[in-house]
Amino acid sequence: MNAGELLALDRAHLWHPYAAADAGQPLWPVASAKGVRLKLVDGRELIDGMSSWWCAIHGYNHPVLNAAVERQLGNMAHVMFGGLTHEPAVTLARKLVTLAPAELDRVFFADSGSVSVEVAMKMAIQYWHARGERRHRFITVCGGYHGDTFGAMSVCDPLTGMHTLFQGFLPRQLFAPRPPCRFDKPCSEAQFRPMETLLMRHRHEVAAVILEPVVQGAGGMYFYSPEYLQRLRALCDRAGVLLILDEIATGFGRTGKLFACEWAGISPDLLCLGKALTGGYLTLAAVLASEQVARTISRGDPGRFMHGPTFMANPLACAVANASIDLLLDSPWQARIQAIEQGLEKGLVPCREVPGVAEVRVLGAIGVVEMAEPVVMEKIQPALVEAGVWVRPFGRLVYLMPPYIIEEADLAFLCDAVHHVLAGSA
Repeated sequence: MNAGELLALDRAHLWHPYAAADAGQPLWPVASAKGVRLKLVDGRELIDGMSSWWCAIHGYNHPVLNAAVERQLGNMAHVMFGGLTHEPAVTLARKLVTLAPAELDRVFFADSGSVSVEVAMKMAIQYWHARGERRHRFITVCGGYHGDTFGAMSVCDPLTGMHTLFQGFLPRQLFAPRPPCRFDKPCSEAQFRPMETLLMRHRHEVAAVILEPVVQGAGGMYFYSPEYLQRLRALCDRAGVLLILDEIATGFGRTGKLFACEWAGISPDLLCLGKALTGGYLTLAAVLASEQVARTISRGDPGRFMHGPTFMANPLACAVANASIDLLLDSPWQARIQAIEQGLEKGLVPCREVPGVAEVRVLGAIGVVEMAEPVVMEKIQPALVEAGVWVRPFGRLVYLMPPYIIEEADLAFLCDAVHHVLAGSA
C-alpha cells in the first residue's frame, strides 16, 4: 500500500488521539523503526524525540526485547489471571517489589496507565470501606494529569486540563495550588500551607492524596521541589490519609532516579507504573500497594478487591517487561541520563533567545521549551518533520523526552532542529 492509499483509508476510517474524526490533520505514515529513528513510507528518517509518548526508552526494534516476545510467544500469548498464574507475572512482580520504594510489597497488574490510576483510587476507597469509613474524595494539586478515564480525569487539572468538558459528570475532587517551589529550591512552610490547610479541613472525607512526584507531565512539564513531597508524606501520616504517587511518566529512570519519589526519599502507600514498563512494546501497567493496604482490603467486606481486567498480567507483556527492566539495570542508565541532561541543557540554551520563549528547563532526560503562547500545531509539526525530527508539542510546550540510547550527535541534531523551527516561526 502506497502512502496515498494508506492516508486515504486512514482518513476514511480512523480517529486519532485528541483530534476530530474528519480533521484532515497532517499525518506521516511510518514504515519501520529502529534505534532512535522512525522510517517513513516515503523513505525519510526522523530522529525520535518523544520515545513514543515516553515509553520506548530503549529505542525501537531492540533485539533483546524482540527475542523476549518471540520466546514467550512460543509458550503462550495469553491466559486469564483469575485462578491461574504464570512465571512472567511472578518474576515481574518480584522485580518490581525489589526495585520499588520500601514497603510496597503487593503488585496488581492493569491494562494501561490511566487504568492503574483507576485501580489505585478504587483501592483507596475500598481500604476505607474495609475500615468502616465512607471516604470517596481525593485531594490533588492543580496542573496535574493522570489519564483519560473518568476517575483519572477527576484528578486532572479542572481548569487548564484537557477534560473541562466533562466536569459536570466527574466526581468533584479537592485541589490545592500547584507546588510553587521549583525543583532546585526548598519548600517553605508558607508554600506548603495551602495543601496542609485543605487536607486537614477535609481529612475525614478524603481517601487519598494523589499526585505526580517531582514532575507534572502532560499537565505542563513542570518540575517542583522534592521537599514538597517530604512535607506531604509527613502530613498524610499525621492526617491518616493514604498517599498515591503516579509514576507512569517518571518511573524507570526518566528523571535521573529509578523512581522520581527517590528524589524525596519517600514511599507512597500506592504507586502507579506504566509507559516505560515494557519498553514501549505492549500496554501494561501496575499498582504497587503496601502490605497494610492490601491486608486491610482483603480482611474487610467483601474480602477481595473488586477489579479484574481481562488481559491482566498478559504473559507477552510481562515477559517483555522483565526483559526491559533487566536491559535497563544492566546498562549504564544513570550515566546515559546524565549525558542526555547535559546535552539538553547545552542544546536548548539558544532557545532562550528566541522571541516568544517563556522558559527553558531540563531535568534528567526531559527538556522543555515553554512558549508564551500556544504553538500552532498545523505549522510547527510539519516544520519539525521537515527538519528531520519527530517532536510532538502540545499547548505552549515544545519538549523532548528521547530514548535513553540516543547518541550525542543525534541529541544535538534534535535540539538544533527545535531551535531552528522555533526561531523560524518567531
